[in-house]
Formats: sequence, C-alpha cells, structure tokens
Amino acid sequence: MGIQEWSDQIVLADLADDPLMADELDLLIEQLAAGRPRDVLIDLRGVTFLNSSNLARLLRLRKGQQDRHRRLRLCEPSDAIWSVFMVTGLDALFEFATSVTTALAELQMDRP
Repeated sequence: MGIQEWSDQIVLADLADDPLMADELDLLIEQLAAGRPRDVLIDLRGVTFLNSSNLARLLRLRKGQQDRHRRLRLCEPSDAIWSVFMVTGLDALFEFATSVTTALAELQMDRP
C-alpha cells in the first residue's frame, strides 16, 4: 500500500479503505502540488468502500491533474466501487483502466 514513484513521469498510489485512503489521497495531492507534474495511477483493488469525502478528494486530485495538463487513471475498481462512480455520474469524468499493468503501459506509451 502507499504512494510510490513508479518512474520520473508516473506516480502509482495503491489505496486501501479509510482511514488510510484519506491520508494517502491528501498526501498525494500535496506532493503533486509541490513537485514536478506527473501522471497518476490509482490502484483501487484494496478499496471496498468509498465515501463522499474521498470522492471529493479524488475530484480535487483530478482538477489538479487537469490544471497541470497531466493524466489520472483509476484502476481495477471492484463492482461496489464502480457502482458508486456510476450512480454519481463520476464514471464520465474519470478515466478507468482494467489493470494496473495496462494503465502503466498506456501512460508510458502516450508520453514523448
């Protein structure tokens, strides 16, 4: 679990349920705001519950990534987490990937 620099261009965040999720997202948002722009991949395999506060954090992260002209991908949400995105309409705002490996490859191939 946690946040790791996967490469010079990509940060990988492996999230779990609260209270860790809130802390990790806050830390990630702070690090990205203070450091050089990077693409972000969020691994949701360890998340079984998503509350409104963490949805707000994900939206803030998305906004920051857009402002920096960088990408954010959410990976491997469970059916329960996917349904939260669909019910709220946020599935249309976020980019999703079926696997971490696929998302990493896509992010690497899309950058010069």
